[in-house]
Amino acid sequence: MPVLSKLTVNGDRLNNTLWQLAEIGKLPDGGVSRLAFSADDLLARQQVQAWMIEAGMTVRIDAAGNIIGSYAGRYQEAAALATGSHIDTVPIAGRYDGCLGVLAGIEVVRVLHEQNTRLNHPLEVIVFTDEERSVLGCKAMAGEVKEPPEYYARLDGSPIQECLQRIGGDWSKISTAQRTRSELAAFVELHVEQGGVLEHQAVPIGVVDGIVGQYRFAVNVMGRMNHAGTTPMHLRKDALVAAAQMVLAVNKVGVEIPGDQVATVGYLNVSPNATNTVPGTVDFRIDLRDLSQEHLELLVNRLKDEFAAIAAATQTEFTLRETLHILPTLAAPHIKEVIKQVSEQLALPYICLPSRAGHDAQEIGRFTDMGMIFVPSQNGISHSIDEYTTPEQCAQGANVLLHTFLQLDQAYPINETAING
Repeated sequence: MPVLSKLTVNGDRLNNTLWQLAEIGKLPDGGVSRLAFSADDLLARQQVQAWMIEAGMTVRIDAAGNIIGSYAGRYQEAAALATGSHIDTVPIAGRYDGCLGVLAGIEVVRVLHEQNTRLNHPLEVIVFTDEERSVLGCKAMAGEVKEPPEYYARLDGSPIQECLQRIGGDWSKISTAQRTRSELAAFVELHVEQGGVLEHQAVPIGVVDGIVGQYRFAVNVMGRMNHAGTTPMHLRKDALVAAAQMVLAVNKVGVEIPGDQVATVGYLNVSPNATNTVPGTVDFRIDLRDLSQEHLELLVNRLKDEFAAIAAATQTEFTLRETLHILPTLAAPHIKEVIKQVSEQLALPYICLPSRAGHDAQEIGRFTDMGMIFVPSQNGISHSIDEYTTPEQCAQGANVLLHTFLQLDQAYPINETAING
């Protein structure tokens, strides 16, 4: 497939906007802090809307507070092609996570607007609300907000109704934010990898196979607290000994079962946590991730069997409580193929890989075609002031995004209603 256009993004302009946006919420040490609904988040949202308008887009805010910039197509009634991400951050962040996807989308529209070029389809750039804490914006767009408003309350106790009102949303009308495939034909998100695979393999572009599903479990191991000096080893019901074996079992299913899964225990609490006392209870948390729901279920069942055997051998008991379950979302095969072809046309080597972090695209992919483009993260670092992707890598990703939309615009049909008005 030949390159459809010689259009290219303005890398200097793209990277300047990344630096300008990072000034809003800038920390003394150079990091960024823009928690969703904060004063700095509001300022950043205003800046992004101004850039959208300057680029030739019309802007609206839906009931979930999502900012939707729309660049008109030749057939305005056609389903839109869309891109975007988020601009809210974790408490101590860098300047790339989420922001690159939003600003690269605006840069794509700037290029089209400067060249007086219109796609057949409208092109949308979306800033999703509160990605880092609740993924509220993309969930609302997918029609997946099923929790009560209390679930989305801020850590400071602020009700979500008040937070949404602050940014132009409306909780009472949250269902109106839902979109359908007839409105959005495809969504492609550009994002920094947030891992070290691309850098390790010295490859500039990642074609994302999909976004992994997740299970999280809270495990409570119950033994019998007793004196460490007077309780013989064979009479002990040591909860920590059992828990330690269970933690190793989690690592074992991650390493030894064929597949591309990851399995982690990152939290452990021992009681009474005293040097001279046999531990009576242990709480720990499990995080399992994989691109296949079927494979995840296999891992969970294996862990249940392993834990039962460990409990019997150590004369302890345990409970396993599911605290999170997110279904995986696969990228649309034809979008993956277009991203590969575009990368080849631009002489940018690529590899295919899963995303093991969650993204807005995960929810959007539940109702329409989804794809993702990764660019490298230096040392695999993200959610940190040390997060860094070179200006060249940012521009390369944006160029792949631009040409992916040029190709997809030809691939998706224009319906008769759009043609005839």
